[in-house]
Amino acid sequence: MKRLPAEWEKQEFAMICFPHFQSDWVYCLDEITETYIQIVTKISLYQKCLIICDDISRVKSILKNANALNKNIFLIQIKTNDTWIRDYGCIDMIDKDKIISYDFIFNGWGLKFDAFLDNKFNKKLYEKQILNTFLIKKDFVLEGGSIDTNGKGVLLTTKKCLLEKNRNPALSQESIELFLTNNFNLNKIIWLEHGYLKGDDTDSHIDTLARFIDEKTIVYAKCEDANDEHFEELQNMEKELKNSGFSTIALPLPSPIYFKGKRLPATYINFLFINGAVLVPQYNDEKDKEILDFFKSFYINLDIIPIDSTILIREHGSIHCATMNRWAKLRI
Repeated sequence: MKRLPAEWEKQEFAMICFPHFQSDWVYCLDEITETYIQIVTKISLYQKCLIICDDISRVKSILKNANALNKNIFLIQIKTNDTWIRDYGCIDMIDKDKIISYDFIFNGWGLKFDAFLDNKFNKKLYEKQILNTFLIKKDFVLEGGSIDTNGKGVLLTTKKCLLEKNRNPALSQESIELFLTNNFNLNKIIWLEHGYLKGDDTDSHIDTLARFIDEKTIVYAKCEDANDEHFEELQNMEKELKNSGFSTIALPLPSPIYFKGKRLPATYINFLFINGAVLVPQYNDEKDKEILDFFKSFYINLDIIPIDSTILIREHGSIHCATMNRWAKLRI
């Protein structure tokens, strides 16, 4: 029976789209490149990493100069608009010993940004015949960062995103729930009405607000400052989660981070599972160590790896947003 796997289950590789001159990173390309090299290097210590390049020779040269090339790093050339591959990369389903890959419509987070190339990315990737699975196109707008699962048929998401008017405007909540239940073979969907971060342009993606860290436990972003604009909304989200039937653990927000006078949607919830490790965002904040200590105590058998995400968050994302876990096998 097919199911949506939890991210902590053993995976085959992770995808990452390298920053390029046509992306929103052009103003700080050298800085963000260093961050991506760090992420790629850490992933490749534990598993394969497929890097999507605008120009293979350019990226290969960068990695070679950084002594970052190794047997677990693979490069492929496909043009993209953006680098947030979590949201347009296809989603793998496990069906006994087979992998089924869903290709959902990506429309730039509700028609906010150009997504012409990103929406064609999965088709172009599979045309290169480097994966051992087949692709199923779904006539439904869905971003990978908008859903999370415990791997046991429970999906966690937000109404603000999935019911937003520019995603699937012809569908009611009931219709969307039926679609998700049938396609992901779900037992339950936890719909959060609350959850908000200033500067977030995804309409409250769940992967910045609340995530499963095992089959029975959800971690969530908590605001501890009653004078912060997030306080009431995240407090209401906390109440919803505590009534979800799952154990809950609060992770505090970092101190407010600003760029060009605007607050950024920084949380510690945007961590990444890979085989044998968890990559955890860090913001040069006094709470960084507290978060690392929590992960080290919760996952005593996994390596906990800090990743400086101060540049990543400038474009409103972090480690999870920048990567996509895959269960399909690479043929290269």
